Amino acid sequence: MNYADKFTNVTVLGAAGKMGSGILLLTAMEMTDLSLKPENRGKQFVINAVDVSSDALLGLMGYVRAQVLKAAEKKVVILRELYKERSDLIENGEIIGQYIDDVMLRIRPTLNLDTAFDSTLIFEAIKEDPKLKVQILSYINKKSKTIPWFFTNTSSIPIGELDADAGLGGKILGVHFYNPPAVQRLVEIIKGENTLDDLVNFAVMYSKNLRKVVVPSNDFAGFIGNGHFMRDALYGIREAEKLAEKRTLAHGIYMVNKITQDWLIRPMGIFQLIDYVGIDVCQYIMSVMDPYLPDEELHSELLDEMVTKQGISGGQNSDGSQKDGFLKYEKNRPVAVFDVKMKQYVPFSDIENECDDALGQPPASVKPWKSVIGEADKEDYFTRFFNEMKQTGSYGAELAMNYSNRSKEIGKKLVADGVAQNQEDVNAVLLTGFYHAYGPINNYLD
Repeated sequence: MNYADKFTNVTVLGAAGKMGSGILLLTAMEMTDLSLKPENRGKQFVINAVDVSSDALLGLMGYVRAQVLKAAEKKVVILRELYKERSDLIENGEIIGQYIDDVMLRIRPTLNLDTAFDSTLIFEAIKEDPKLKVQILSYINKKSKTIPWFFTNTSSIPIGELDADAGLGGKILGVHFYNPPAVQRLVEIIKGENTLDDLVNFAVMYSKNLRKVVVPSNDFAGFIGNGHFMRDALYGIREAEKLAEKRTLAHGIYMVNKITQDWLIRPMGIFQLIDYVGIDVCQYIMSVMDPYLPDEELHSELLDEMVTKQGISGGQNSDGSQKDGFLKYEKNRPVAVFDVKMKQYVPFSDIENECDDALGQPPASVKPWKSVIGEADKEDYFTRFFNEMKQTGSYGAELAMNYSNRSKEIGKKLVADGVAQNQEDVNAVLLTGFYHAYGPINNYLD
């Protein structure tokens, strides 16, 4: 079966979710683009959008339509070529409208899992729960009328474990999109011990057709992305807790978040990133990874406190706005920090002067992340910046350098443990998937 034929009947499980909706959108457009090529004329391309809520599926269709419109407007020149035999489509608006219709007509929203039995390619983007994934994948595999391939979007569960427990015989591959899939350029591809090579070759071609950056990860819990992020987050949490010994936890969270964003020049501070991903999601991913890491403990009582006792989970609202987490948000900008003991948010204005005075001034050449990513020679800039930091002598510089060294240590351990194939892959994941301006494995503080 060639590349296009594999798309004749596709299913996305968890299609209305945050990740599933993006995967469905990208796949539906890839299928439509294939259908418009002369060699594929007459072939049927169907994608089943499976979820557990009819309301969520209704929202999904609206989301897909809106996103296809944006995509079509950007590639109208390409679409004009694809529709060149359609003499009835003259104006750009007509071509864009036809493309939207063609994409939408391929999508079959359904609550019925059994529709997956006819699919040869199945994307799984359901809850990050090993038992649930195994139950559903095993059920489909046993009932299938075809010999399906399974692409799982898991960000932490070993592929070999899913393969063995669901009895898939190597017909499963980790294809880990980053959030949101329609925007994020990174795709981690994780091959289990018995994964068939054909799945890997197909997934690489598919990802590159979507113009994604493909980074391979070996099959260790958490892979490269969460392997680094979870440890990086845990270090930030513990640093905040240390700072709280002389101040309050609210002070510690504010200071560590500021250090990781402003002093390390990242797109957002570590606590803002935890909020964005979801405190509950981070807590769960750590619980999945921890049993596989006998030489370290990947667990935070503070995350347990926030989720279980305080009922604060972070994440996004349905409109994409940020939910309150460690930080409180107004118009998606953090304005306050949660005090666990007081069980309320403390405005930045109440603590920022004290915290900023304690940190001191950052290096004189510091720039916002948005400015630095446009630098023509980032290597030269960061060499100078970190040299200045070493000379600063402030408390903030000490915290920032310790954090940077720990981030580098985590990255090198991922290579040493065989999670990443090389240092370049670790840096590529953090640069592309997390939008860092520089890779964690560097020589800036040597």
